[in-house]
Amino acid sequence: MRVVVSALSLALLAGPVLAQTAPTTPVTAAPITAPAATTAPAAAGPAATTQAAPAKPAVKPKRPTFDQRFDTANISHDGKLTLAQAKTAKMRAVTKNFAAIDKDSKGFITKDDVVAYRKTPRGKNQTL
Repeated sequence: MRVVVSALSLALLAGPVLAQTAPTTPVTAAPITAPAATTAPAAAGPAATTQAAPAKPAVKPKRPTFDQRFDTANISHDGKLTLAQAKTAKMRAVTKNFAAIDKDSKGFITKDDVVAYRKTPRGKNQTL
């Protein structure tokens, strides 16, 4: 058993050393020949001049505007956004500040309510 282990370890250590040594037989390069004569070029058509389009840099998609998100969340399309609709659309800031936006306690908010809330000191720093 000791002989097998020592032989394997010696083989593992000797492998990289042998791989780094110079070859014993000289390597000759193939002779360089002139390129063969070519035939007349093919007719220049659209396929011959088409090049690959340069790769466009990855652009982060723009965030939809508040009006677009409001219209998407308002599934009844009546211009009134309820708390449930805001939660479903994952409008976190609107959901968090819904009571402050809905001053009249109507149970829904409109775009005008949001504009009025943004003019208040509390709403100026909110990103809705």
